[in-house]
Amino acid sequence: MHFRPAAALLALGILAAPNLAAADDYRIGLITPPPHQWTKTATALAEDLKAKSDGRINLTVFPSGQLGSESEMLQQLQTGALDFAFLTLGEFANRRDDYGIFLAPYIAKDVPAARKLLSGPTAQKLLKSVSKLGLVGFGYGMAGLRQIVMRGEITSGAQLAGKKIRTVPFKPELDFWVKVGAAPTPMPLPALYDAFANGQIDGMQIDFEGTWNSKYYAHAGTIIESNHMMFPMVAVGSARKWREVSDEDKKLIAEAMATRLDSLVAAYESIDADYLAKLQTSKVPVITVDRTFFGEAIDAWYAEWRERAPLLKELEAEAAAM
Repeated sequence: MHFRPAAALLALGILAAPNLAAADDYRIGLITPPPHQWTKTATALAEDLKAKSDGRINLTVFPSGQLGSESEMLQQLQTGALDFAFLTLGEFANRRDDYGIFLAPYIAKDVPAARKLLSGPTAQKLLKSVSKLGLVGFGYGMAGLRQIVMRGEITSGAQLAGKKIRTVPFKPELDFWVKVGAAPTPMPLPALYDAFANGQIDGMQIDFEGTWNSKYYAHAGTIIESNHMMFPMVAVGSARKWREVSDEDKKLIAEAMATRLDSLVAAYESIDADYLAKLQTSKVPVITVDRTFFGEAIDAWYAEWRERAPLLKELEAEAAAM
């Protein structure tokens, strides 16, 4: 039997040439664990892309910071070592204050309002600006609205003075808690349960989902339903790698990403309500507060951040028009 070399088979069209131009295998990194809604969304996105491309596009999800911290993943995106990531706004807000406007206290009264703001003109303007960091912006997601979980009984905002509150190291969030009079204490999420259990910290800013799933309520004396802050996520890709993707695949990926992100944000209205109902079955008192609970701290925050972040006024105008 005579065997033709591969080159001859290619010439005859018997053996298909490999598609060297298309990068069909992609990676997406996140800091959230597998049960988190962001990771579930990334996993669903991977399934969508595989189905819509007849199995050609393979997106591998790396949760729980497997590829490093958000700062490290951002660097990987810039160099082209990573394709996509779901990132909190911390790395962006710490580079440009305008990205911190989404953490403005009570800028969104509820999840539907947050959904509108995250798809509005100010948000889209900032999404396009990630190109200056060597990124491509696809859209925003979010976690649950921020609540407060405290050791001991809390009945007024004045009782938060001097308390060590676990936060994330974002300038606008840290500044909020300083103005409240508390002692903001950044801490990695994996260390939070033990730190709260042994009294290293007095409380935390978190959502209902995390409070229930991680059982922080087990060591709490008060759960404060405040809904005082959004916690957005931005979906980005490597601009360097994106240039290598075909126009057809760019459209497919961008559309699938937008659909999943919008579904994620919309879902939090019921997610927040479901987890609040679960927490209300615990023995920990749940109190509901509004903006007045924080005294003059919120007005002081806005007075400073309107100067630091010029786009805050634009976002406030959008919120007021709802």
